[in-house]
Amino acid sequence: MLLAGSLQTVFAQTQGVYRATPEKINNLVHTKLDIQLDFDRSYVIGKAWITLQPHFYPTDSLALDAKGMEIKKVELVSVNKTTPLKYKYDGMVMHVHLGKTFTRHDKYTVYIEYTGKPNELDAKGSTAITDARGMYFINPRGEEKDKPTQVWTQGETEASSVWFPTIDKPNQKTTQELTVTVPDKFVTLSNGQLVSQKKNSDGTRTDSYKMDKPHAPYLFFLGVGEFAVVKDSYKGKEVSYYVEKEYEPVARKIFGMTPEMMGYFSKILNYEYPWNKYAQMVARDYVSGAMENTTAVLHQESAQQDARELLDGNHWERVIAHELFHHWFGNLVTTESWSNLPLNEAFANYSEYLWDEYKYGKEEADKNAYGEMEGYLMQEGNEKKDLVRFNYQDKEDMFDAVSYNKGGRVLHMLRYVLGDSAFFNTLNLYLTQNAYKAAEAHHLRLAAEEVSGKDLNWFFNQWFFGSGHPDLKIDYVYDDAAKTVTVVVKQKQSKPFRMPVNIDVHEGGKKTTHKVWIANTEDRFTFKYNLRPDLVNFDSDKYLLAVKEDNKSAANYLYQYKHASNYADKREAVEFAAGIFANNDQSARAAATEIFKLALKDKYYGIRQFALSNIDPSDSFLKKELEQEILQIAKSDNNRPTKADALELLASYNKDEYKPIFEAALKDSSYSVAGAALNALSYIDEALALAKAKELDRGKVKGKLEQAIIRQYIHTDDEEIFDKVVDRFKNMPLSQEKFDLLIQLGGTIMKTESTSIVKKAADMITAFRDSVPSQYGLSAPINGFLERLAADKAAKSATATDKNALKEQVEYLRAAAKGGF
Repeated sequence: MLLAGSLQTVFAQTQGVYRATPEKINNLVHTKLDIQLDFDRSYVIGKAWITLQPHFYPTDSLALDAKGMEIKKVELVSVNKTTPLKYKYDGMVMHVHLGKTFTRHDKYTVYIEYTGKPNELDAKGSTAITDARGMYFINPRGEEKDKPTQVWTQGETEASSVWFPTIDKPNQKTTQELTVTVPDKFVTLSNGQLVSQKKNSDGTRTDSYKMDKPHAPYLFFLGVGEFAVVKDSYKGKEVSYYVEKEYEPVARKIFGMTPEMMGYFSKILNYEYPWNKYAQMVARDYVSGAMENTTAVLHQESAQQDARELLDGNHWERVIAHELFHHWFGNLVTTESWSNLPLNEAFANYSEYLWDEYKYGKEEADKNAYGEMEGYLMQEGNEKKDLVRFNYQDKEDMFDAVSYNKGGRVLHMLRYVLGDSAFFNTLNLYLTQNAYKAAEAHHLRLAAEEVSGKDLNWFFNQWFFGSGHPDLKIDYVYDDAAKTVTVVVKQKQSKPFRMPVNIDVHEGGKKTTHKVWIANTEDRFTFKYNLRPDLVNFDSDKYLLAVKEDNKSAANYLYQYKHASNYADKREAVEFAAGIFANNDQSARAAATEIFKLALKDKYYGIRQFALSNIDPSDSFLKKELEQEILQIAKSDNNRPTKADALELLASYNKDEYKPIFEAALKDSSYSVAGAALNALSYIDEALALAKAKELDRGKVKGKLEQAIIRQYIHTDDEEIFDKVVDRFKNMPLSQEKFDLLIQLGGTIMKTESTSIVKKAADMITAFRDSVPSQYGLSAPINGFLERLAADKAAKSATATDKNALKEQVEYLRAAAKGGF
């Protein structure tokens, strides 16, 4: 599963209780389902034949997860007859007495007739899913205009048992047959091969699917809706893309890299894609990003981008790689417990790096990896969590930036420690030894040790079974008399990490690399030189997951930008330069300015973009020095998102002479460029920007342009126009962009005197708040935001023209804030 963007919010985790790996009394062998969907009641009418086998000890009983169901019949199936079985059911678990004792050499089949009622189940869900309904009926009766009727399932973590009885644990695996009857107008998708379709006389159709290799119950999937199905292939296997019909012409542009990804991952793992097909479906109201259901991946609607959006690059490509890699790490070899979730998610996270590295180069991979590392480091409390952790309050707590972001960086460090050949051979051995089984982190360690011949307990103990990361202070002591430089590395965290690190010494145009190990609270490494070094570059490979205070000089950083080889080297230099201006350090301003100028002309767009984001528009000196470079990017950069960033920064110069540039950019085919141009124009001429927004809104708009148009609308007191904001905001999928617009709505609330607009804006904010899963932790800050708006409104009472109206607005805002606690 891929969590939904940067809205993922993680808080410090309480210790919880020890969570053991689920005990295996009976093992799933085969699951056969025959279901019908009741769209009027959002029910699933089901029959299940579940074949099981005692794990080791003889047993006469069976416990099945069956959440919120109406159980109608439970029978033991034998060759010539069925026998009713006694059972107890508490609404969550069915305890079945089998009527006889079975040994581990016996297989037996239980038949169950049931009705699943997912909408009537009150169950807590994951950070990604608002609740654990298992099966989701979207607009089932067609009552919502312009919204398709769909059904999709979400099993992770343990919600498949809402729509069929099973042992809903990740260390169970079963082969699968599923037959589903739906209205004939709908397309269906499930795991494995579609083996038959039969049209029925009542206008329905029955589709049958078969999965002949075992996988975990949480990976079962059913999707239903009116989709266009675009066919592709990989080595004779079906590859298909299920999209809304509007997006059929661009489906290959969105998902078309999939066969190449399958080939690349199969090659580097030396393990061929193990399943019989690969399908991807895009669904409405799915907030978790994407889910790796075996052979039938589900994506949220953000995946659907039109041709203009794709001009800015396919922002969903890394998600596609992530879910595909799960088909080896998660689906083929599955975490045996949620404590070991990084065996699924860390690998999927790291697949994004591997794909970027292969397809777009190391700079692109390192840029995105740096962002992943920051996502882990910036969230308070992450440093207290072990990567593999057995003590937690709820299994959903595992789906955080530790399991994903940190886990991916830990695998990158393991690759560095082992070397590429040993690392990829380790992955192959791990997959080969544990195929179609469940595993824990020690299986990965043992595979790495078998391949490399090294004892790796030290690595796994501190990175997999420990918490935190190095917090380093690095100083350089030069002794020109002795011609030595000493690198002093202090680890400020409570327990030092032991890791190999390369230190590059740049002297007289030449580079010498020294391999050292940090291991103590303070380590000192001394190197000889003939000429005082231009740069001593600690962790020159920039592979460490660490916080660093690296006390280099301005001259060192300028040299580093020009001569060191990694994306992070240049990024660090730009960050240093930004700090110089933030701290008004006059002594280093010349070097910092040169770093910025170099960065704005860098051949790699990621550095140009990062430099733009670090320019303070309020710094008049820096703006003047960099104006021509920014102007050049705004006019002609070949990377459209970078060009868009430059246009918005150019607006801060507040020069009428730039208005023609912004007006010309409004016609750009890129949504991001046109959107940035509209925002920029509003700095200079608000009335013209609003007129242009209305003009642009007559055509189809999405993405950054739609957001820019909404921003123009938000700032108007025209209620007719503001009603457009209400509709647009309501229809936006849950996203960071939608969250960002809340701030704009706050500005509207403060600016307008219209009680109607204040109430509509407050309603939009609270509707967003209530749509976000509680685990994101956004309710409290949004409520605080509403409270502050109420207080600021109240402070205007002395100057208000209509004090009664203002009082009503303040009371409405305060009531809205209280609604979320």
